[in-house]
Amino acid sequence: MNDLAKINLLDLDRLGLEQFFADELGEKRFRAQQVMKWIYHRHICDFEQMSDLGKILRAKLQERAIVAPPAVILDKPSTDGTHKWLLGMDQSNAIEAVFIPDKGRGTLCVSSQVGCALNCHFCSTATQGFNRNLSTAEIIGQVWVAAKHLGNVPHFQRKLTNVVMMGMGEPLMNFDNVVRAMSIMRDDNGFGLANKRVTLSTAGLVPMIDKLSEVSDVSLAVSLHAPTNDLRTELVPLNKKYPIEELLESCVRYAMRKPRTSITFEYTMMKGVNDLPEHARELGKLMRKIDARVQRANTAKVNLIPFNPFPGTRFERSDDAQIREFQKLLLDSGVLTMVRRTRGDDIDAACGQLKGQVMDKTRRQATFNSKMHINSVTHT
Repeated sequence: MNDLAKINLLDLDRLGLEQFFADELGEKRFRAQQVMKWIYHRHICDFEQMSDLGKILRAKLQERAIVAPPAVILDKPSTDGTHKWLLGMDQSNAIEAVFIPDKGRGTLCVSSQVGCALNCHFCSTATQGFNRNLSTAEIIGQVWVAAKHLGNVPHFQRKLTNVVMMGMGEPLMNFDNVVRAMSIMRDDNGFGLANKRVTLSTAGLVPMIDKLSEVSDVSLAVSLHAPTNDLRTELVPLNKKYPIEELLESCVRYAMRKPRTSITFEYTMMKGVNDLPEHARELGKLMRKIDARVQRANTAKVNLIPFNPFPGTRFERSDDAQIREFQKLLLDSGVLTMVRRTRGDDIDAACGQLKGQVMDKTRRQATFNSKMHINSVTHT
């Protein structure tokens, strides 16, 4: 059997792997847990090295399965300790994953799509257009590559402490594969992360937020970026379909289904666009309404993100003083508010800068490149 016909075990969570061993190989289900530990704890892909498996079982696995993480095309460290990988998904497409170390924790930013199906106007990924969803193996493979590089050993030598689904793509538009990958991240035989240490970030697909609350206990982050519908629709076109009122109601439902859950609202600070005092006051009102509905303080938290520029963008980063004043207005109104420190911008690994290599199936990449060309001609 050639490798293309074999099943990539990275595509299976523990239940899927147990079923594969029982139904396809005629083996005991507990063998799945042994193999998961070899893959995710010891970073072993060769079945012959899995020494606690019998010779016959190893031969069955060689015949029917492979462990195939993504190929590393580029491995790029930053001066601040941030690390970016460009990972090949197929012959035409590549995505980016970023590791960010910070004061005793290590966070990996993981992609869920090649490009992005949405078109948020301040995001570099959006300019690349969209090709396809990533498979479970391609999502969890990003974590595997980073964990191997770091020498991460779950429960013993943990260097990778958090995973955020905040890379390229809208995770809830690739629901099944993302949920399966997050299950492996949180499985003790996988990467063994606590539920609260895996965060899914969404632009606001309301029905899928509700569905997520039924099947997973991960942390939720929402890309809000504006306190009014008119402004948010301009920045995040998805707001036309799911306006702020509907989005926040789904967040209330999510928080009420998950006791002690807080939801982080991401707010990219863009100069003269969404960083004025009136924006802060409106945002504060929205956050306090959520706390009141859930009847729990600090259910809604705000994460202010300085805009990270990229070639061809019309937006600028808010001044540091403006960001601090915006934060103060929110804190004074009783809203827990943090400012994200920009990391990895020297290697284009900061929030909103991930691009990868996308064989665009939309016209978005061509349109953006055309505008850049026109602008460069105009200014010469």
